[in-house]
Amino acid sequence: MLLAKGGLDVTVIEKRGTVGGRTSTMELDGFKFDVGPTFFLFPQVLREIFSVCGYSLEKEVPMYRLDPQYRLVFGAGGQVDATSDVERMKQQIAAISSADAARLEDYFRDNREKLQRFMPILQTHFESWRDLMRPEILRMLPLVRPWRSLDSDLRKYFKDDRIRLGFSFQSKYLGMSPFSCPSLFSILSFLEYEHGVFHPVGGCGAVTHAMARIAEGMGVRILRNTAVEEMLFEGRTVVGVRIKNEAGEEAIKADAVVVNADFAQAMQRLVPDRLRRRWTNERIAKKKFSCSTFMLYLGVDGRYDEVKHHTIYLSKNYEQNLHDIEQGHRLTMDDPSFYVQNAGVTDPTLAPEGMSTLYVLLPVTHESGNVDWAKQEESFRAVALLQLEKIGITDVERRIRVERRLTPAGWNAEFHLHLGATFSMAHSLKQMLHLRPHNRFEDLDGVYLVGGGTHPGSGLPVIFESARITSRLLLEDMELEQVWNTSPRVESSAVYEVVR
Repeated sequence: MLLAKGGLDVTVIEKRGTVGGRTSTMELDGFKFDVGPTFFLFPQVLREIFSVCGYSLEKEVPMYRLDPQYRLVFGAGGQVDATSDVERMKQQIAAISSADAARLEDYFRDNREKLQRFMPILQTHFESWRDLMRPEILRMLPLVRPWRSLDSDLRKYFKDDRIRLGFSFQSKYLGMSPFSCPSLFSILSFLEYEHGVFHPVGGCGAVTHAMARIAEGMGVRILRNTAVEEMLFEGRTVVGVRIKNEAGEEAIKADAVVVNADFAQAMQRLVPDRLRRRWTNERIAKKKFSCSTFMLYLGVDGRYDEVKHHTIYLSKNYEQNLHDIEQGHRLTMDDPSFYVQNAGVTDPTLAPEGMSTLYVLLPVTHESGNVDWAKQEESFRAVALLQLEKIGITDVERRIRVERRLTPAGWNAEFHLHLGATFSMAHSLKQMLHLRPHNRFEDLDGVYLVGGGTHPGSGLPVIFESARITSRLLLEDMELEQVWNTSPRVESSAVYEVVR
């Protein structure tokens, strides 16, 4: 959308029959599921992208703002219906820890400042360590405290382990543990409380569907069911791609190529190793990658109206569960954490009348020699279904009408995710900012990156921001005028129906 608005002739090459990759809709016998992302956060970024292209996000993609935004169920006891209503939130925290309730507004105040000051950095590209020496970044250090983990940073507000988990489980959006994730990312949970958790009618896939429709209306050509077999080069300069579809093979010439596929997979499959100086196959193999997920997409008979739209269950031994995922690379068979989307309580368009769609996600290790999914998938599925009883989803096995599963091996095979890592490279200090692959890819001329594998990182609003960064760089390199303002605007003027 942005490149077409900037005056370029744009072709999108999509291997699957529908756009959006993991942010798309899966349909199974009348049931509709989000494939990947289910939380739609911080719509301001996408609202601005729609606006500069002449469209209204709210008109093109109707959404509900959820309240509560999700339910947290603690294996160690207790639950919280997370809400942006500060007084209601204080009351729920006080039921677990009265001292922690008293510090909630301090957490909001400090993270409001952190987000406001960090937004310009999230909107800026980084190409070397020298970019870190800019005065505005150095002034951020006392506020961001990069030497501290997210959990340790939250200890100054919340003493109860459960409450800290309630404000740090969002590190899983980055595929990381709160005990190793940099403290900067306390802004993730703050974003949810300050700016809301939204449900697009029809699911998050409705967002990318609308974007494709708008893009095609702007003259963008989208080639569906078309695979990129290789990128074509003259020296180190990209000159196009070779594609393959039912019509055969074809070379498409291009002045620039933007890679939105998984970075590690795309480089190793599409670009000869000899052309890459910094991001060689050997270097990629040494990088740390995020966790993966075990997925159950269940279309079930009946409804679970007492179960919230989003429910996160946090294991009693959460830290051990994370250790199994990140260090042990094994499955937790005893009380693993999980997440369920029961979107039918908000959106009846997703299932036949009287039925429900259940999206069940368990964080697991990425592909590892310690886990043989061909042998362990059935037993882990049984564990997952048993866990659902802990949030009030009972008798589910008998009621399943349709079922689809994805393991890390499936994420790799179907979506070409390196090691099945659903959040790309981990967001450790050694793999952030200029240490991630650059938006203007440093190894090849005319190649640009967008998505979770480049700066700023994973998560839909951050990925949309990467599109603005990359589009701006590409237009600059082609000496074309930019058509949008990248200054941060964190106040929302849009009005959404709130669903309770």
